[in-house]
Amino acid sequence: MTLPPNVHAAEPIPAAARDAIDALLSSGDLFRYTAPQDAPVALLEQEFADLLGAKYALAVSSCSAALFLSLKALGLPRDARVLIPGFTFAAVPSSVVHADCVPVLCEVNDSYRVDLSDFAAKLPDVQAVIISHMRGHTSDMDAIMAQCDARGIPVIEDAAHSLGTTWNGRNIGTIGKIGCFSFQSYKMINAGEGGILITDDADLVARAIIMSGAYEHNWKKHPVLQDSFAKWQNQLPLYNLRMSNLSAAVIRPQLPELARRVTDGLANHDYVAARLGTSPYITVPAPLAPERRAPDSIQFNLQGLDEAETRQFAQAAEARGVKVQVFGLSDDNARAFWNWQFIPNLPELPQTRAMLMRACDVRLPVALSRDELDAIADILLAAIAETAGPVRCYGT
Repeated sequence: MTLPPNVHAAEPIPAAARDAIDALLSSGDLFRYTAPQDAPVALLEQEFADLLGAKYALAVSSCSAALFLSLKALGLPRDARVLIPGFTFAAVPSSVVHADCVPVLCEVNDSYRVDLSDFAAKLPDVQAVIISHMRGHTSDMDAIMAQCDARGIPVIEDAAHSLGTTWNGRNIGTIGKIGCFSFQSYKMINAGEGGILITDDADLVARAIIMSGAYEHNWKKHPVLQDSFAKWQNQLPLYNLRMSNLSAAVIRPQLPELARRVTDGLANHDYVAARLGTSPYITVPAPLAPERRAPDSIQFNLQGLDEAETRQFAQAAEARGVKVQVFGLSDDNARAFWNWQFIPNLPELPQTRAMLMRACDVRLPVALSRDELDAIADILLAAIAETAGPVRCYGT
């Protein structure tokens, strides 16, 4: 029997990254603006923009930094209201607060996507929208963009979990005005930390570049219309959220691996989803028709179990070697909106709360073998059988 794999292990960093890092260490040239041109960070920005089909990219210290800079670059007034999903990571509302704006939470449905009726009801009272494609689940971007475009409301895509995902063949992150991505260790491309934003708006990216820390004339090293920079120099604060050349050297050799990782991750997800679907107590939400996902984890909802049984299931799986995160069953889970106590007048979202109390999350690294995937599925199915017992009949 195959032992459960370490789902927190990452793929080795390509050898080309080690060679690039050795060269950087030998030169001591770690700051992105030291070289007159072709610094690793600058090359990463061009390569990433080309890969996604965007005009401009700005590499920064994290996806949180990218979200913050996106809000600041939009020029929103203090206390502007920004609509976000009620199911996201705490970094998203934190970036809104950090940008001197006010998070407005929207209900999320059982498929982990934005509830469009609640979204439409709250949209008239906001000045911007962040759509988190949480855990790679894409909300209906056609409906969202139609409503936002009709009102002239800018959309930022939090695509931290969605590098490689497409919507109607279009790369996620290129649909809204700005797309933000993460290179944190558990993402499709791993640099430990790091983020990047993309946009087709020259004036917007110029503001973001200056605020990221392109002081004095360092902005001249970015391939953006220089007129867009000249009018903003010395007019904007500097937040110093730059990426170092070391991080870029780790990221760049992984970009050619993305297509393979997306293909393997989707195959892994769908295989485990099919196996879990044999249990009447587990439901794996299906993708929307225009969506082609790039998952490195699987989410599923428990059906017909109360809170005590849900906890028992998670404990039974962990005892067998598979850690199951139930988003709502923790006093400090950063994805449970009621733990975002830094938001004044935190609202209640009953639909989102109910979903989070039974929504489960298990990592599925793209490098797992079929035997390892079977080991995970076997454990989850055994845990649910132990918890729920024989299939229950309801009614008479």
